[in-house]
Amino acid sequence: MGWLWAIIVGFILGLIAKAVIPGKQHCPLWLTTVFGMLGAIAGNAVARALGVAETRGIDWSRHIFQLVAAIIIVALGDTAYMALWGNKNRRRERA
Repeated sequence: MGWLWAIIVGFILGLIAKAVIPGKQHCPLWLTTVFGMLGAIAGNAVARALGVAETRGIDWSRHIFQLVAAIIIVALGDTAYMALWGNKNRRRERA
């Protein structure tokens, strides 16, 4: 069940990150989900390092760290995706 939650949270964080980042992102949805999962992991690590990983009630600070990390990772990941595979995909679409 843990993997299912990780995929769901990664999907949601990735979509929110794509909505927040200005401009068009070109990476596929599955890769956005992976970036969102990485953002959740990184956000949890930052929250744990700052001592706010576990609080009473809803962990809003942990969720904010996760979202910020997901935004950063989706932006960097999309840039890397376009640098590596973007031109190849554009050439195929034109042909």
